[in-house]
Amino acid sequence: QVQLVESGGGLVQAGGSLRLSCAASGSIFSIAVMGWYRQAPGKERELVADITAAGTTNYADSVKGRFTISRDNAKKSVYLQMNSLKPEDTDVYYCYGQFGTPKMRDYWGQGTQVTVSS
Repeated sequence: QVQLVESGGGLVQAGGSLRLSCAASGSIFSIAVMGWYRQAPGKERELVADITAAGTTNYADSVKGRFTISRDNAKKSVYLQMNSLKPEDTDVYYCYGQFGTPKMRDYWGQGTQVTVSS
């Protein structure tokens, strides 16, 4: 059974930084994409950033220039460095992975709260 475990969320003042980490475990044969989504109460989950196996990155316009996604394939992990945080970045952040197990499937973490105070 595949699991994604996130860490690194918390409370930070506007302008501050946080680093989210996510590690995958279980029977994973291949990794296609890993990334981060976020969701506020009553709103749809939206993409923050993702990164392919080849290292191609994709960012939401709202975080470009402030957030950086990276991954460690050997550790089956993905990271999100968040700088210059704004109150509107406050959300629950979910780790996402598309893995071959061996059939390609989508997996989600349990979510980690990020709160940015003004």
